[in-house]
Amino acid sequence: MEAWREQLKNQVNTLEKLEEFIHVTPEERAAIQALKGTRWGTTPHYANLMDKEDPACPIRRQVIPSQSELANNFGMEGYLIWKENRSTAERRPDAIARQYRDRIAFAVTQVCGIYCRHCFRRELTIAKDLKLRLDIDEGLAWIREHPEIRDVLITGGDPFLLGDDDIAYVIDQLRAIPHIEMIRFGTRLPVVLPQRFTPALLDRLRGYHRVPIWINTQCNHPKELTEETARVVYDLLTCGINVGNQAVLLKGINDNVAVFRALHQKLLNIRVRPYYLFYCEPAPGTDHFRTPLHKGAELIRDALRGHTTGLAQPLYVVATNIGKIPITLDDRLIMREGKKYVLTNYEGRTTELDAID
Repeated sequence: MEAWREQLKNQVNTLEKLEEFIHVTPEERAAIQALKGTRWGTTPHYANLMDKEDPACPIRRQVIPSQSELANNFGMEGYLIWKENRSTAERRPDAIARQYRDRIAFAVTQVCGIYCRHCFRRELTIAKDLKLRLDIDEGLAWIREHPEIRDVLITGGDPFLLGDDDIAYVIDQLRAIPHIEMIRFGTRLPVVLPQRFTPALLDRLRGYHRVPIWINTQCNHPKELTEETARVVYDLLTCGINVGNQAVLLKGINDNVAVFRALHQKLLNIRVRPYYLFYCEPAPGTDHFRTPLHKGAELIRDALRGHTTGLAQPLYVVATNIGKIPITLDDRLIMREGKKYVLTNYEGRTTELDAID
């Protein structure tokens, strides 16, 4: 059996399996019992990154259920229907989510390598309250009929949990559509299941094409970046595929300056370009992960700006039903005074630039 399939076969998704990796606290036991109707778990590779003794470990908190998920003061019921515009007048297959005119998200599976406790699609992947029919051919047919679509994000679940032939089929079918210019994959597998990127799969992905492939993963803490992940990123780059990161701002995990800076510097060190930092979305049961709205902009200012290369600075956004909205603090850094702009750097020093009206 291939190593990645062995990882999935031995997924850490029961209390008994979890106890092989950590000393489970009474609170964690109680939460697993209280949320036994929901899906949870991860791969042995990712579980090995857990701190055996510390329940505040950032890896543990992303995997193990918490009774805080039962609170829902700010989460929006039916969030995924709202966020992905699934109740609008436009008729679309369940596999197609749309927030922009020229690009769509194409969900091809409900299965994940890790069931992140902060997942914005948790109604589909974790709670299983939302039932969607994710038919790949139905989605492809819809895309063919909509020439305004030029960019397709393949997502899930995790699309790289499909077999090699199925992945190649989706790619080949999309590339055969004249109006498609770009294919993107959203996946956590470079982080949680790097074994998935076998030579056989890489052969299906590599090469120069009119319609390029881009991959964005999700890494939220520097502890997640292993040598295995670094090797996968390098292998993907040698296939002609750029790899970006879409981190989620999570309270108690990456919302302090030291961790935030280490995360983004380490991403660049393994050749991953920070792309987005997402405000934790108001899906039901994620209140305990949410920070104040402007926290991400403050971290970019205090942890990254002036302290590391601009390549390390992601765009901080909140995802909504009308698309991603950037959140910045930068208006205070550029002030208009008469015929001059006064610009302020990260140290509070100022300089002037002529205003051109």
